[in-house]
Amino acid sequence: MVCGGTGCSGSQGEALLDNLNLELEANALENDIHVVKAGCFGLCSTGPNIKIIPGNVIYTGVKPDDAKEIVSEHIMKGRPVERLLFTDPLTKKKLTTEKELSPFRKQLRLVLRNCGVIDPGNIDDAIAHDAYAALSMALTEMKPADVIKIIKDSGLRGRGGGGFSTGLKWEIAAKNKSDEKYVVCNADEGDPGAFMDRSVLEGDPHAVLEAMAICGYAIKAAKGLIYIRAEYPLAVARLKTAIEQAREYGLLGKDIMGSGFNFDIEIRYGAGAFVCGEETALIHSMEGLRGEPTVKPPFPAESGYRNKPTNVNNVETFACISPIILKGAEWFSSIGTQKSKGTKVFALAGKINNVGLIEVPMGTTLREVVYDIGGGIRNGRKFKAAQTGGPSGGCLTEKHLDTPIDFDNLIEAGSMMGSGGLIVMDEDDCMVSVAKFFLDFTVEESCGKCAPCRIGNKRLYELLDHITKGKGTPADLDRLKNMCLVIKDTSLCGLGQSSPNPVLSTLENFKDEYDSHVTAKKCPAGHCKDLMEYFIISANCVGCTACARVCPVGAITGERKEPHVINPAICIKCGACKEKCKFDAIIIQ
Repeated sequence: MVCGGTGCSGSQGEALLDNLNLELEANALENDIHVVKAGCFGLCSTGPNIKIIPGNVIYTGVKPDDAKEIVSEHIMKGRPVERLLFTDPLTKKKLTTEKELSPFRKQLRLVLRNCGVIDPGNIDDAIAHDAYAALSMALTEMKPADVIKIIKDSGLRGRGGGGFSTGLKWEIAAKNKSDEKYVVCNADEGDPGAFMDRSVLEGDPHAVLEAMAICGYAIKAAKGLIYIRAEYPLAVARLKTAIEQAREYGLLGKDIMGSGFNFDIEIRYGAGAFVCGEETALIHSMEGLRGEPTVKPPFPAESGYRNKPTNVNNVETFACISPIILKGAEWFSSIGTQKSKGTKVFALAGKINNVGLIEVPMGTTLREVVYDIGGGIRNGRKFKAAQTGGPSGGCLTEKHLDTPIDFDNLIEAGSMMGSGGLIVMDEDDCMVSVAKFFLDFTVEESCGKCAPCRIGNKRLYELLDHITKGKGTPADLDRLKNMCLVIKDTSLCGLGQSSPNPVLSTLENFKDEYDSHVTAKKCPAGHCKDLMEYFIISANCVGCTACARVCPVGAITGERKEPHVINPAICIKCGACKEKCKFDAIIIQ
């Protein structure tokens, strides 16, 4: 199995796959050993990755030239290539099988059950792993009301960020009478650092198609629409292939499985607007209108696409449906916490060793995610915060490490689940700058329809910009908080209502950093360029000239074998000199 996700494919994964096939042919093994392009394994920081079955031996960081050794040593002689095995970032041990690898130890892969397991371009492979079995059960053994009841009883809540009961949403859409109804899959996924939905569509597209058909049967809809951002070309290509194959097999289209139920799916493209993750803005975009949200009610389940009842769920929510139908509501509700059932997929990113895609039961603590699964902080640095919920979420700090991650606990901690991005930060990150980064994103992505979001967030960003440049005052901190509360209370949609969350959570948990910026005019993390200066300690400088040679603006002067000096008026604070110095002679103040 060769990881065929976006990350690995962009790191010579395709060349690796070709070389493996060539080596097998060269050794007359092409009829006995099959090379499969699979979806994402989840080990995104170590790609390209391959898995050899039987044995489930995983190799990481595999280059195309390694194909020959893998075939000659592992395939032909049964000897694992040790240098390509996963190295545990904490113990430094080489680990062989998937069960041994730290990123997998505490995972429960329900949504990602087939990602990295099947060939996403082969419907027969998907069917061999129970694809469309749940649809068959629903059409032959259950009434639409039975399907809704099992989803409702399971406790499944929407994984797109809102956390609304999926079964209740389906029930509302089913009760609304109309000559036409629609099932919409939200695959817009716009949070910085988030790639969960993309990976599911790349690795197991049939899971989403099947679930949409089940939803269509439950609410009496005959048409499905997948709204996906055009920046996901691989996911789009695999969706197209999966839809064509499902139609060919009679699993989409008219009279599915001879049941009399008609349901087909189309793909609609988004232009990458973050606000179109909000369901009413998404629907307007699909209708060819500006992607702007509208006041609810009416909700899409009452009046959505083309003013018809429309059910909108995101990719991850749909990917939970088939296992619930096959295994039952009690099975699903036994996983997770009292109010947050099942599992959650997270895209781990930032200053963490095991960057990648993980899926854990609801209620898993932040400490388990960061250290047991994520392998701890890079370069032995200290954990500082984790941003959940993207630009709409907030920061969890060291005091939250033992907080169970679920919908309610995250809101209580001043953050939110969001779609599942989880960005880890260390002691070198400035939390004022982090809040500024997310707010900058929100300002750019606001649709501009309402003044609190369009103007208020711009003013918030300007205040943060002043603070990071050393121009802020203590009074600005009060203004900052008051503006955040006004924007939350008066914005039209969830984008504006949640946009101040990163500011509020960092103000709450890192007030000392804000105070340092406005009173001492210092950035404790040494991150804000306008509040730092680079100096050379004369006693440590040997005059090797390495720093002067890499300075892009010629700010460093001095004779060879004599202490050098940095001119602060010219220095652009890029950090190249400090990185190059081998004698710890350059410091930041």
